Amino acid sequence: MRTVKVAGPSQVRVLDNEDARPGPGELLVEMKACGICGSDLEKVFGQYGQPSMRLGHEPAGVVVDVGEPVAGGPDGASTPVGFSKGDRVFTHHHVPCYSCHLCAHGQETMCPRYYETNLSPCGLSERYVVPAWNVSHGGVLKLSDSTTFAEAAMIEPLACCVRAWRKIDHHPGDSVAVYGVGPTGIMHVMIAAMRDSSSVTCLDLNDYRLQFASDVMGGGPSPSVRTVRSDDGSRRDAILGQSGGLGADVSIVATSSIQALADAISSTRKGGTVMMFGVPSRGATMEADMADIYSREITLLTSYAASDRDTAEALGLIESGKIDVGRLVTHSYGLSDSQRAFEHARAGDGAMKIIITGD
Repeated sequence: MRTVKVAGPSQVRVLDNEDARPGPGELLVEMKACGICGSDLEKVFGQYGQPSMRLGHEPAGVVVDVGEPVAGGPDGASTPVGFSKGDRVFTHHHVPCYSCHLCAHGQETMCPRYYETNLSPCGLSERYVVPAWNVSHGGVLKLSDSTTFAEAAMIEPLACCVRAWRKIDHHPGDSVAVYGVGPTGIMHVMIAAMRDSSSVTCLDLNDYRLQFASDVMGGGPSPSVRTVRSDDGSRRDAILGQSGGLGADVSIVATSSIQALADAISSTRKGGTVMMFGVPSRGATMEADMADIYSREITLLTSYAASDRDTAEALGLIESGKIDVGRLVTHSYGLSDSQRAFEHARAGDGAMKIIITGD
């Protein structure tokens, strides 16, 4: 069984492991598609170590073996796995406990148990084991036959966006600004459109991404989508022009750029909301006029990762056709070509979402 692991700075390697086998309550899944995301790139190319160096947390595939039922499910009874060989599934790598203080406050991604769960050896593997905890706590979703594996590999990033929007006080007709229009940035644009925003301003330094956002969102009656380079001196004026001179009702920073965060704060209307969605580099700092933020009543929110509640909603959006994530997949590579896939994803040249498939 082959697994992709971090082999050193800027390098991944496909290694042979012993065939995985599911224990009681576990599933063995054959990976069919797994997306490369920013946290994967950070593990391979970044300067800072991650809590987990396992690659691949966006996998989807087919159940090829099922462990024996186990006692001690959520109801304390003998709980069958509930899945069968041949089931097409999405598997979430982290699942919370739903019983601690944080979970009770709707902050499942802060749950200590959330970080302890994971796929083995990792999602970027020919086959991987889903632990019994994940199976019994909603971490595995069955896919309809109409959902492709590439689309299913987009469930987790879309779920992260869904979670962020759940925190935002958004109203139909609001103006939205999205800073950074990579795959998740464009998902935010799609959600803004689905929620009947009046306008969306897309900002990025990458001309390919700006054109991609324009092409994906063009042609519809609403919202009005405008693309602006993040280094354009008139970028704030563009947002004001889209919002009747008020500033954006909602600004989503889907990039690690601190400058983008500063721009978002300055371009958001009085009483508006700034959502920090992209992950800043560790140790990143910025200067901010706190008196200005206070006097304009700017709400600054953050959103980290997703729970199975969010993945279930994301799957529903995909299967209903409300969010067309398939349009974001531009390239796919086989597992044996993972190094080239990671290099392509890092460069971003002519690519949006890159998927790795089983060979």
